[in-house]
Amino acid sequence: MSVRPFQGVIPPVLTPLTDNRQLDVASFERLVNRLIDNGVDGLFVLGSTGGVVFATAQERERILAEAVRIAAGRVPVLAGVIDTQTAPVLQHIKAAEQVGVDAVVATAPFYAITARDTVRRHFEIIGERSNVPVFAYDIPVCVHTKLDPDLLVDLGLRGAITGVKDSSGDDVSFRRLALKNSDAGEPLTLLTGHEFCVDGAYLAGAHGSVPGLGNVDPAGFVALDQAAKVGDWEGARRIQDRLARLMEICLAPVSAQGWGAGVGAFRTALWSMGVIDSNQQPEPFDALDERDLHTIRQILEEVGPRA
Repeated sequence: MSVRPFQGVIPPVLTPLTDNRQLDVASFERLVNRLIDNGVDGLFVLGSTGGVVFATAQERERILAEAVRIAAGRVPVLAGVIDTQTAPVLQHIKAAEQVGVDAVVATAPFYAITARDTVRRHFEIIGERSNVPVFAYDIPVCVHTKLDPDLLVDLGLRGAITGVKDSSGDDVSFRRLALKNSDAGEPLTLLTGHEFCVDGAYLAGAHGSVPGLGNVDPAGFVALDQAAKVGDWEGARRIQDRLARLMEICLAPVSAQGWGAGVGAFRTALWSMGVIDSNQQPEPFDALDERDLHTIRQILEEVGPRA
């Protein structure tokens, strides 16, 4: 893998909350320091796992400011600037730049139905007006637009975006993107958010991962990244198999569904491990209940995380 400014393991950092749903700065500091101490290469703050859509503009700015303060230049900080259309995204970019982030991550526009050419223009405008690198965030389950590999590579060649954070779960599309990126001279840094298949994404041409499960087991994903870098694909497969079993914590909850189950499982695991002080969730979600806590603890005891 070539040396790039944003590659390797860049977890989407969870935003810990107090029991009354305020930012828990002390827990956030422990979590961020634990990630960095375990060798991650960057921090993606205010992604889906970070609850970006639940935070007000003022809360977003505070979360980013705390992340930059805690990271203290040890690793780059990428900021999620997700919003429905171009104008509010640009406002989030300006606020993120003011607190000192190193890059921003934006989705396609959503809510209003948006054609491909308008999606292109959205990223062109962001790229033109941002003073830091821009990553396109491909997450069609949330924004209802699948970013086309040809479009992404072209945006990379034109300098509008630096890379792609792929959370599509579409391994066929990711393989096509990696091939097209390679054929074009690799203008894009490709990061996968598909925890179950990171080894396959690396083999296809990914430069790194953005795993929500990395909050729980950062050392495991760092070990996987290191194995891929030296071409130890059998070792990578073994590590990936264990991480896939650990990822079952997100499929275990019965007291919540969707985002509340997946991110709730990360919160509950970190709470159980003593990293954060509460597994509270933003409204309208509730914390996972005792049944889910018991199941998640069982999985943690059986599978990991990596010491």
